[in-house]
Amino acid sequence: MNKKVKIKFNKDGLIPVIIQDYKNNRVLMLAYMNQKAFDLTLRTNKVHFFSRSRNRLWLKGETSGNFQIAKAIYFDCDLDTLLIKVSQKGGACHKGYRSCFFRKLTLKDGLRVVEKKVFDETKTYKIKQ
Repeated sequence: MNKKVKIKFNKDGLIPVIIQDYKNNRVLMLAYMNQKAFDLTLRTNKVHFFSRSRNRLWLKGETSGNFQIAKAIYFDCDLDTLLIKVSQKGGACHKGYRSCFFRKLTLKDGLRVVEKKVFDETKTYKIKQ
């Protein structure tokens, strides 16, 4: 990055990040980054996040092998949200789907799964989902 960007992290030092497939623009997930995760993503081109539940940095794919390679990084108008277009290996969702947005709300059925799983999360993750 040529110029220093003044990212607006929230009071917890985090910024929401929308992850989108760079080929078809499908939204894959939403997660959070802190400054270190952002810096690691820029340095390695592999997308890193900050896990609020585990209170630590994590590399997407470190357990599953489903890495995200950053292709483009966009900022919203207020510099307080990121959109990262990625090349996604396998599924982005820890539940086994390509996208975390695999359920659709319908008036008739309520919440309905509209996607097929791309991997078996019970074989991929050793931790309880």
